[in-house]
Amino acid sequence: MPRVLIADPLDANGIEILTKAGLEVDNRPGLKGDDLKSALRAADAVIARSQTKITAELLEEPGKLRAIARAGVGVDTIDVPAATRKGIVVMNTPGGNTVSAAEHTIALMMSLARRVPAADAVMKKGGWDRNKFVGTEVTGKTLGVIGLGRIGREVAKRAIGLEMKVVGYDPFVTPEKAAELGIKGVTSVEAMLPLVDFLTIHVPLTNETKSLLGAAELAKMKKTARVLNVARGGIIDEQALADALAAGTIAGAGIDVFSVEPTTADNPLLKAPNIVLTPHLGASTVEAQENVALEAAHLIADFLNKGIVANAVNMAAVDRKELDELRQYVDLARRLGLLHAQMCRGQIKKVTLTYKGDLAGRKTKLLTSAFTAGLLESRLAPGVNLVNAEVFARERGIEIVAVASPKKDDFASLMQADVETDEKTYTAAGTLFGNQYLRLVRLGHFRLEAYLDGVLFIFSHFDRPGLIGFVGTTFGKHGVNIAAMNLGRQTPGGEAIGVLNLDGLPPQEAVDAAAAHEHIASVSVVKLPPEGEMPAWLR
Repeated sequence: MPRVLIADPLDANGIEILTKAGLEVDNRPGLKGDDLKSALRAADAVIARSQTKITAELLEEPGKLRAIARAGVGVDTIDVPAATRKGIVVMNTPGGNTVSAAEHTIALMMSLARRVPAADAVMKKGGWDRNKFVGTEVTGKTLGVIGLGRIGREVAKRAIGLEMKVVGYDPFVTPEKAAELGIKGVTSVEAMLPLVDFLTIHVPLTNETKSLLGAAELAKMKKTARVLNVARGGIIDEQALADALAAGTIAGAGIDVFSVEPTTADNPLLKAPNIVLTPHLGASTVEAQENVALEAAHLIADFLNKGIVANAVNMAAVDRKELDELRQYVDLARRLGLLHAQMCRGQIKKVTLTYKGDLAGRKTKLLTSAFTAGLLESRLAPGVNLVNAEVFARERGIEIVAVASPKKDDFASLMQADVETDEKTYTAAGTLFGNQYLRLVRLGHFRLEAYLDGVLFIFSHFDRPGLIGFVGTTFGKHGVNIAAMNLGRQTPGGEAIGVLNLDGLPPQEAVDAAAAHEHIASVSVVKLPPEGEMPAWLR
């Protein structure tokens, strides 16, 4: 009988599901150290919440452990790469607290609009001052939603029910998809800021979203605007927000999450005016606690009894033998996705992946997932991978099409990716030299043979004498070494493409200087993994 360890307190209904599924339940929340290590080794699966940290050390000798279910969304308390290397499936429950987080967002908005917490505090001190707490209606006001995933959409739905106008930004949700939800899509966060009366954020905390709202962004908003964050601390610069509230740059804020939790005494928001603070209560409802317990229990029961993997945040759902056979092409596919993610301009609508030659006869679904993971991973949470990448793409209105053509081109096997945005279609193709060396062999309609690793400086230009020397000299002046160079053109003196492999990221001054040349049409700096470096789910 498979055993399931319950590492943190779990709703009784979740325990009942496991028992009825014929599983042995080891319900011992709060174990530490060697006791936790022994319990994990003796279990086939574990359900944990945020209290228990499942580290690489705990997983060094995992014993029977085959699956970890996080009763909640975030998996930052689990060493996912370590689990993947040990062949352990890691799953989460992204839908369990969606409604609770959305409702808490609306609660903060209404509290701000009607100044409920401040009025409550005055009354409890014996005061009565109706004029001091004149609020504002939300009906007819504009709500801006940054991030149109599950929670963002639920917030938008409730705001529409309150007769608010909703505008939204998500780089992976097309305007057409947003319109289906009753949301007016905008092209950037900057375009949204001056339009909104309330602004709410529903994105994960990544390198790209850290301090997404700082002093410069807050200064672009209406003085009557109010900001909400029930997502992750650190997305809003807390000092900048406190300063903006003190200066009257914006009218108020409702914050549920903080850069350091529990908050410390020196957090500037604790003394800021016109702000409502709650201690990370977004998922703190009876219903949410029950939902994540039920969802986690079903995930584990289905996995242990039926071999079904759902909501996986690593790649364990993919057959290991199949992966080993296509490992180098999976790496190629992901790098092409990373390339497009950094090279494309505009909102992505459609991706067409064409597999040519011998590759057309292989199981290309794995490659399609790998490309999509590369395309999305820089803009989404780190959990995007082979298992969930295409789901994330569909949710954002991105159509993924795969085409197999056994007819050979110039290479025995070729993978071509055409990415259509609302501005243009970008094309890139790659192959393997000698079954192990990854090469970029096409950009647009230009043919070349460039390395697909490290830092790439890509520049479209007109083929003119001295231009390449100008670029080399410009980078040399800024201490940037060029490791390799590839050029593609169709006719002498016509349009051309250049790809430079650099030894490091060029300073912005060097990029701007190169881009300023009259015969250079556009430039892109693309950062790819070093040669041979695989993602955690491919090691």
